[in-house]
Amino acid sequence: MVPTSPTHDLPLLNTWQRGFPLRPAPFDALGQALGRPAGDVIATCQRLQAAGVLGRIGGVFAPGAGGAGLLAAMAVPRERLEAVAAAVSRHPGVSHNYERENALNLWFVANAATPAALEALLAQIEQDTGLAVLRLPMLQPYRIDLSFDLAQPSAAAGGITRSATRPVAPHEIGLAALAEQGLQLVPRPFDAWAEALGWTTGDVLDTLSRWLAQGTLSRFGMVVRHHEVGYTANAMTVFDVPDDEVDVCGARLACQPGVTLAYRRARAAQWGYNLYCMVHGRERGEVLALVQQAAQRAGMAHHRREVLFSLRRFTQRGPRRFAADPAAQEATHA
Repeated sequence: MVPTSPTHDLPLLNTWQRGFPLRPAPFDALGQALGRPAGDVIATCQRLQAAGVLGRIGGVFAPGAGGAGLLAAMAVPRERLEAVAAAVSRHPGVSHNYERENALNLWFVANAATPAALEALLAQIEQDTGLAVLRLPMLQPYRIDLSFDLAQPSAAAGGITRSATRPVAPHEIGLAALAEQGLQLVPRPFDAWAEALGWTTGDVLDTLSRWLAQGTLSRFGMVVRHHEVGYTANAMTVFDVPDDEVDVCGARLACQPGVTLAYRRARAAQWGYNLYCMVHGRERGEVLALVQQAAQRAGMAHHRREVLFSLRRFTQRGPRRFAADPAAQEATHA
């Protein structure tokens, strides 16, 4: 882990996880806010990106904005885990791939432009590995916001996440793909997007602003890799809640301190859980305490649950739901 400096890196990363300036020279605005030259801000972002702390500066799309994605899990024999994880991670559509504490020990997020392309990706993984992939699509988001306060991650959660009321229009998909990839760390980064699309920079900025206003984008800003800033303990907790209670429980769970993700997913024959949440912390005991507190306050302490800590991170990168050819784009931007 590369530590951050409280006087330089943390204010930059924390403040600009959302609300990144949508203007032609955004780093000038960041520099003015931080009392630092724009060139110094760019250099700091470059250093943090090279160190793996800053994943990208770009858009985080709301559920329903477009494309297709789901959480998947596999039960992998211990002696094959590294090889299977590598085979899964080779697919550009896989954005996150983790070993977790469970008989279902490999968990990954798969994305594609269409449901058919997503299913083809999953079928290819099954063919390549000879193992079944458990498909767990999201049915209802309650909270999806990993832009938590890096100085106080156990602070009270914000509002409920809503699905996008307007998906990305077909003629805007090119910009959506660029927003997923992230900005170049240069003084006028939006100019490069405009040139690639044949748009004006004003068109790019206006479209991004409209997406934020209408909820197509949840946020636009710094996407931080939390493990690299010290939050090395993260746990996915799954609950078995009666279907007629899950929305009420999910809404309560989403508002609990420390909960960064909360959503309902489809049950599977061999996996009877339907409500999920994520909690991040600096050590295991802190996370377990937050999970217990959240379950009690949400009125869910009596429901069956399992806590699946992450053991190894094989892949963590931005999703590719809008790229027409994600394999080519992954190679270009590797």
